[in-house]
Amino acid sequence: MKTDEPQSLEEFIAGKPVETVTLFHYFVDQFSKFGSVKAIPAKTMIGIATPRKRIAYVTRIGKDFVHIVIPFEQPYTDNLCFEKIAQVPGDAHQFNHHLRIKRKQDINSEVLRFMKMAYDHGV
Repeated sequence: MKTDEPQSLEEFIAGKPVETVTLFHYFVDQFSKFGSVKAIPAKTMIGIATPRKRIAYVTRIGKDFVHIVIPFEQPYTDNLCFEKIAQVPGDAHQFNHHLRIKRKQDINSEVLRFMKMAYDHGV
């Protein structure tokens, strides 16, 4: 039975630029410093999950960037890293925080703090 779902992470990232695939793996590696994480491919995104729950979503691996969504139960508007924060329609307790990284240095101490929060308390 044929499906549109990628069967593996390798299939999901096939054909993507080497530089951004490397950046994606670096992002996941940074999350793994907080504990066990797994990248789970889906049709349109890659979920980043702990053994308990999904804590982030890579929604696009572009030509020169990786776009990431980190959901929280409240908006964290006092930051320099998120380009957009949007409440999920119909869900009073989920605010998606959009992050675009173009280089390893974009995962700075502020981003790492939010990643740690997501790992410990994500929705």
